[in-house]
Amino acid sequence: MSFVVFVNGLLLLGLGTLMLGNSVFFVDTRQVFFEAGVLSVFAGTCLVLSTSSSLKGLHRLHTFILTASVWLTAAAAGALPLWMWHLTATDAFFEAMSGITTTGSTVMTGLDSTPRGILLWRALLQWIGGIGFVVTGIALLPILRVGGMQLFRTESSEKGEKEMARAARFASATVSVYLGLTLCCALFYLAGGMTEFEALVHAMTTLSTGGYSTSDASFGHFSSGFLEWSGTFFMLAGGLPFAWYIRVYNTGQWQSEQVQALVGGLAVSTLALTLWLVIMNGMPFWDTLRHVAFNIVSVVTTTGFASTDYTLWGPLAVAVFFFLTIVGGCTGSTAGGAKVMRWLVTLRAARAKLISVRYPHSLTTVRYENRPLDRQVISGIMAFLTIYAVTISLLAMILGLYGLDLLTSVSGAATAVANVGPGVGTIIGPAGNFTTLPDGAKWFLSFGMYAGRLELMTVFVLFTPMFWRELV
Repeated sequence: MSFVVFVNGLLLLGLGTLMLGNSVFFVDTRQVFFEAGVLSVFAGTCLVLSTSSSLKGLHRLHTFILTASVWLTAAAAGALPLWMWHLTATDAFFEAMSGITTTGSTVMTGLDSTPRGILLWRALLQWIGGIGFVVTGIALLPILRVGGMQLFRTESSEKGEKEMARAARFASATVSVYLGLTLCCALFYLAGGMTEFEALVHAMTTLSTGGYSTSDASFGHFSSGFLEWSGTFFMLAGGLPFAWYIRVYNTGQWQSEQVQALVGGLAVSTLALTLWLVIMNGMPFWDTLRHVAFNIVSVVTTTGFASTDYTLWGPLAVAVFFFLTIVGGCTGSTAGGAKVMRWLVTLRAARAKLISVRYPHSLTTVRYENRPLDRQVISGIMAFLTIYAVTISLLAMILGLYGLDLLTSVSGAATAVANVGPGVGTIIGPAGNFTTLPDGAKWFLSFGMYAGRLELMTVFVLFTPMFWRELV
């Protein structure tokens, strides 16, 4: 356990240092970030010094605790400046948890006049959370065999993995891709008319698929077709596997089943909804295509930006966006959700089962990336999707107990667990936010964001007595 405490101490030191750096550049929030930074650095230093002399190897069960604890530590530390600024403790923790899990749900209003130090801090939390989840998904979740994630090792076990055998080298390549895409995104946003500060903030929250903006109107504030198409492209870039970028660079191999499925699915759903709106509502084709593409990519990649209030497009559009909320991006990306890979395997497993029902003596094999899948992988994915659905259902019922209507409860639960950001409806839809929700609902939603980001099982296993008995 000493290693777990040590890593959490290092995390507090890192976040505290960023707070102190923020206090240097922004005068209007200097005292807030200085005090929060000093507290974080002090706490981190105490944890590091108290455990540095007793570090031991990391047991596999300790890895669960490490993975779960660092996200709580990051959210708690990230909430400090927001609480010291003027948010309540509940709102500050909700905002920080939403940031570090790259969910993008917000309780803050008046963003257009909010101090820049606060806006940049929210963006930093999302940017750190984005790369943190990529590393977690690549390095830890396959080891923990969470929700079939051991398959991700299989997917990246071609030449690219052999060239990136060492974790440090692979992590370095991943960070390089992340930085490069963020820089390119910022340059496009600058070219589209954003200020340097707006471009920096939106680039960080685009590639992290987080969705925090500098304006209450999100991307609709800019009313720019160029910016919306740029945002669409880079949100999609954040939703693709970072291991895929590295493999393409190293080997030139572009083929990936989940990449093809994601891009193809986005193209079909965008075109279908666009044609429906043009035919049924008489909307102009090119403007409609731009708005539909931007908002569908935003929801599927779990970014949460909005260029317009798509809930005004009619019941069918609301149903489509609600369904897309749970789809998610690719495994090994910054996107949340159930992930395209799991849906592909589930559909193929269902097809194999139907074939076996029709032909009982036939041998059916579920394949992914041209490789047969082990039963353990398939059962892990099925278990994950079951827990995923049950978690959303239970969270929706809890939100209903707080007096929220059915649409708000269900979409709020789904958007929290899937780490999307906005829900549907008048309260938490793209034109609203979570500020009016009861404090209790915000704490449960914070837990939903946290558990969803860590693929549920990583968190829920800590609530089983068997886990702690084995640990002892």
